[in-house]
Amino acid sequence: MTAPGATHLNVSAGIASVTVAAVLVALKFWAFVATGSLSVAASVADSALDLMVSLGGLAAILYAARPPDDDHAFGHSSAEDLAALAQALFITVSGLAIGWAAVLRLTAPSPMLLKAQGPGMVVMAVSIAATLALVAWQRRVARVTGNRVVRADQLHYIGDLLPNIGAFLALAISARWGFNQIDSLVAIAAAALMVFGALHIGKGAWDALMDRGVDPRITRRIEALTADWPGVRGYHDIKTRSAGSRFFVQIHIELDGGQTLAEAHEISAGLKRAIIDLYPEADVIIHKDVAR
Repeated sequence: MTAPGATHLNVSAGIASVTVAAVLVALKFWAFVATGSLSVAASVADSALDLMVSLGGLAAILYAARPPDDDHAFGHSSAEDLAALAQALFITVSGLAIGWAAVLRLTAPSPMLLKAQGPGMVVMAVSIAATLALVAWQRRVARVTGNRVVRADQLHYIGDLLPNIGAFLALAISARWGFNQIDSLVAIAAAALMVFGALHIGKGAWDALMDRGVDPRITRRIEALTADWPGVRGYHDIKTRSAGSRFFVQIHIELDGGQTLAEAHEISAGLKRAIIDLYPEADVIIHKDVAR
């Protein structure tokens, strides 16, 4: 697929993600006000994070279509990591607040009764159906374009199905058997998942901002490719770092000092193309040294 066509598909997936998240935030907030369910409140906070993540993902897709400029020679992808840290802080505070409220409700002398479970269940069922439809579209786009942002957003929404299903079941059990404590138990579980996910997102963003190297498996694969590349007599000083959905590679290769500049360039350019074919999200710089 051509680059414009792939960009169009990626943008469509980003817009769909933002639209679904915004609609779900509004619906779930209404359901929370109507039912008083903390498990629904946890789902509201999770959807609010989804909206932030989706907006960041859409911005990243649009930024990815722009070439680096004079002030940002390596692009603008580090903005994704800054946004991820803010998102991690937001979801951690939300998760702790919901978890604490659930504990207080569980230990209260008289349990709080839920209300309007029927309409709340309808909202959560719509949320589950909308999320499944969005995941299906994102899966198709990611398969066609290979976009990492779309693929990551898809995995995020797959993980969101659990809190939605939990809130639906909590309302159903409350309506059928009057066991209202299940709502607080589901809310605590959802809050724990939210905090765990936020810590994972925050750590990844922090590592990227601190220029931590990429996954060692990626580095080893690049090293193996370089070591076996025709004309390369050795390599050294391989360095990697990540920024948002991209990562950067610098490597020194050792070449025969008796060959022409054109021959040396062809070896270097071929290796660079091979690395990018293997990892399209990579930005590769290869330095050519004379083998000793």
